[in-house]
Amino acid sequence: MPEADEVDEAEEMPLSLRLSIADTLTLGNATCGFMAVYFTTTGILIPHLTASQESGMARNSAATAVILMLCAAVFDLFDGLVARKLRSSPMGAELDNLSDLVSFGLAPAYFVLVYGMVARDAHERVAAVGAIVVLLAVVLRLARFSCVTVKDGTFQGMPSPFGALTVVSIVLLELPFEATLLAVVGTAWLMVSRVEYPKPRGVLAVAMLAWIVSAMGMLAAWAFDAPGGQVLLQTGCALQIVMAATIPLFATARRVNTFRDNRRESREARAAQVP
Repeated sequence: MPEADEVDEAEEMPLSLRLSIADTLTLGNATCGFMAVYFTTTGILIPHLTASQESGMARNSAATAVILMLCAAVFDLFDGLVARKLRSSPMGAELDNLSDLVSFGLAPAYFVLVYGMVARDAHERVAAVGAIVVLLAVVLRLARFSCVTVKDGTFQGMPSPFGALTVVSIVLLELPFEATLLAVVGTAWLMVSRVEYPKPRGVLAVAMLAWIVSAMGMLAAWAFDAPGGQVLLQTGCALQIVMAATIPLFATARRVNTFRDNRRESREARAAQVP
C-alpha cells in the first residue's frame, strides 16, 4: 500500500532531518533577512541605477527592509525560547547560525553597501570595505559563539541582532559619511570584542520585544511621512546607538569593580593570615 509506505518512511526519518517548531521560527528568521536584501535592491538600488524619480534611500523600501530585520530579530528571540520550553532538533544550532548570518550579517552589510552607492556624500569603495567589515565581524562572532563557552546568562561580544540593528540605525541617522563609517566599524568591533552582554531572558526579553515593536512603529511613521515621523526615526536611531555605546561602559565598570573587590578580599585574607 503506497500510503503505508509513506507512513513507514516518515517514521524511519532520522531525528536529525526532522524540523521542530523552533527550527520553523529560525527559517522565518532567514526568510526575513533575504526579503530585507530584496527590498533594499528593488526599492533603493535599482531606482538609483536607473535614474528613477524615486532615487536615494527611498523611505518605504528602506523602512520595509529594516522592519524585516526587526522581524528576523523577533524570530531569533522566540526560537531560543521555544527550543528551551519544548525541544530543538539536532540541527537547530546550525540552522540558527546560518539564519543569523543571512539576517544579521548579509542584510545589514548589504544595506551599508547600497548606502555607499546612493548617498550623495558617500564613497562607494570605502563603504564596500565597511560592509565587508560588518559581514566578517558577524561571521567571526557566530563561529566563536559555536566554539567558546561563556558563563551562563551572558554573550561575549555584542549579539549579532543587536549589532545589525545598530548598523542600520547609524545609516538611517544620515550622519556625515566619515562619522557613519567609523560608527559602523566600531559596531563591528564590538561584535567581536570580549565585552559581556546579557542574554535576553525574562524581563529583558520582554523589554527587547517592546523596543522592537516601538522601532517598527517609528519606521512605519517615517515611511508614510506621518507628522513627526522624521523626528521619531531620528530619536529611535539615536537611542539604539546610545544603548550600543553605554552597555559596554556598564559592562566594563562592572568588571573593574569585580576586579577591585577580588583584590580587596585577597588582601584582607592575606592580612588575616599574618600573625
